[in-house]
Amino acid sequence: MAWFRLIRWKNLLIIFFTQLLAWVCVLLPMRQYTRMPMLLNGVNFILLAVATVFIAAAGYIINDYFDIKIDIINKPDKVILEKIIPRKMAIISHTVLNVAALFFAFIVARRAHHYEWLLLQLCCTVLLWFYSTHFKRQFMSGNVVVALLTALTIAALMLYEPAIHYYAVQSYFINTSEGLLANPVWVLGIYAYFAFMLTWMREIAKDMEDFKGDAEEGCITMPIKWGLLRSVRFCQLLGLLVIAPLLIAGVKLCIAAWWPLGIYTIVALALPVTAWILFLPLRATKQHYHSASGYIKIIMLLGVFSLIVYYLQVHA
Repeated sequence: MAWFRLIRWKNLLIIFFTQLLAWVCVLLPMRQYTRMPMLLNGVNFILLAVATVFIAAAGYIINDYFDIKIDIINKPDKVILEKIIPRKMAIISHTVLNVAALFFAFIVARRAHHYEWLLLQLCCTVLLWFYSTHFKRQFMSGNVVVALLTALTIAALMLYEPAIHYYAVQSYFINTSEGLLANPVWVLGIYAYFAFMLTWMREIAKDMEDFKGDAEEGCITMPIKWGLLRSVRFCQLLGLLVIAPLLIAGVKLCIAAWWPLGIYTIVALALPVTAWILFLPLRATKQHYHSASGYIKIIMLLGVFSLIVYYLQVHA
């Protein structure tokens, strides 16, 4: 159980199912209207998804490895390394997971004859290492790195599926034998954007929650440099950059008679984000910011579930 807690198994499930739904709901239906053979069949997708999960798990391990002192202050009851799992075992597991992930991604890249694609996974492993050792303790850069890595879980599918590259320069909608359909590049690009923005907001909320321990360890996170109130205002600004396109998209979808997806976008996504940015400044306590971080994770899950609504809307 300690190992599952160390690698944040719940977060890993979210990562896997995000990629799974993106594959099932957006990529697989392309087989009906594209002439190009698809690389991401069942086996190749599983290899790529497992590689993504392994890299994320290794990232969680190395993050805890370098954060023992901070975690003892911020969340002493949740510290696992040294208390239950030796640090040496953690670093070995981190290495094994990364090597396995690169191997699985290499298999897929080799089948596509694009070995350079492996640079994506390699860059992710390097970024996670430097995030744990440097970026996390610096102003804003750590937040942006984590947000970027989250968005890359979607972008990886776009890179490793050559059939989708054909649509990269086309408009929002494409004409097919089945009628007018949403461009899969734009669909996945939009999801990657919202994954980036919501993760950025959540990371700032987590920094506000960990304000005390980070300050004692000499970190220069946004709440430490700017203060809690200014950090809250910045989060609210990011929230507005999420809400505005959601409302525009929801209204346009309703006008186009795509009622299920349009209503879901407004009610299940735009309104919860609005509620979150109003909730965030209500208190300035560790528990409050912990709750804010948890609430935004729920919003992210609602965003993932919208892939199912999208699929039923377009392909049912």
